[in-house]
Amino acid sequence: MKKLLALCLAAVMALSFAACGSSESENNTNATIAVISREDGSGTRGAFEELLEIEETTLDADITNSTSVMMTSVSGNSNAIGYISMGSLNDSVKAIKINDVEASIENIKNGSYIVSRPFNIATKEEISEVAQDFIDFILSSEGQAVVEEAGYIPLDETSPYSGSKPAGKIVVAGSSSVTPVMEKLKEAYTAVNSSAEIEIQQSDSSSGMNNTVEGVCDIGMASRDLKDSELEKGLVPTVIATDGIAIIVNNENTVDGLTAEQVKNIYIGEIINWDEIA
Repeated sequence: MKKLLALCLAAVMALSFAACGSSESENNTNATIAVISREDGSGTRGAFEELLEIEETTLDADITNSTSVMMTSVSGNSNAIGYISMGSLNDSVKAIKINDVEASIENIKNGSYIVSRPFNIATKEEISEVAQDFIDFILSSEGQAVVEEAGYIPLDETSPYSGSKPAGKIVVAGSSSVTPVMEKLKEAYTAVNSSAEIEIQQSDSSSGMNNTVEGVCDIGMASRDLKDSELEKGLVPTVIATDGIAIIVNNENTVDGLTAEQVKNIYIGEIINWDEIA
C-alpha cells in the first residue's frame, strides 16, 4: 500500500513539474533577454547607438560581426533581441514596432519611424575613370531604381545614366549592411558596361573607410555618416540611399513593440528580463 501511494505521489509531482515547465516555455515572460549587438566597427551599431543615445552597450551582449550572423543568432534564440538593416529583413525574424510605429519605408519617409540612417560611399578626391562612372550610375535614375527595388529609400533627384562605360577594375569594400544593395548595383552596372570588373569585399564601415584611405579599395561603404576623423583624412562621402534599422526578435516572441527608451534600457543593461517590459 505504501509503495502504491509513493508511486502515485511521484506521478503527481512529475505532472506538476511538467505543467510548470510547459507554462514557462509557452509564456517565457520571466526569461533573461539575450542581447545581441554588432562589433565596434559596424556602421549599423554606430547609427543604432547614436539614434537611441546608447553610450555603452552592456558587457553581457553577444557580439556578431555581420548582418547575416545577427539574423541567424536571433532566429535561433527565442529570448534574443537584435538590430539589422531594414533592407535585409526577411521572415526568419520578427521586426517589432518602435514607439508604436512599424519599420517601413513609408514611415521612414514621413519621419514617424525614428531609427533610420544614410548609406554612404566614400572615395579619395581623385579616383579612376571607371570608379567615377560606376558612382555616376549609382546616382542615376537607373541606379536609384535598383536601390528602391532592393527595399531602400532612393534619392529624390536623379537623372538618366549617360556614362562613357570605360574599362577597368573597381574594388568596393566595407559595410555588411550596404553590401546587399551594392551587389545589385554591381550586377546592373556590369550589364550596361561589360568592360568593367567590380570586386566587393564585405567587412564593416570603419574597415571600409580605412581601406579607402590606405588605397586598398577604390570605394568604401558605410552604413552611417562619416566621422570627422575620416573626413580629415581626405575622404569624400556620397549618400546613395536611406535605410531603416529594424529592431528584431525571434518569431516565437510575443512582444510586438517597444519604446525607444525600452530598447535603450535593454542595451545598456537596465532591463534584464522580458517580464520587465510593461
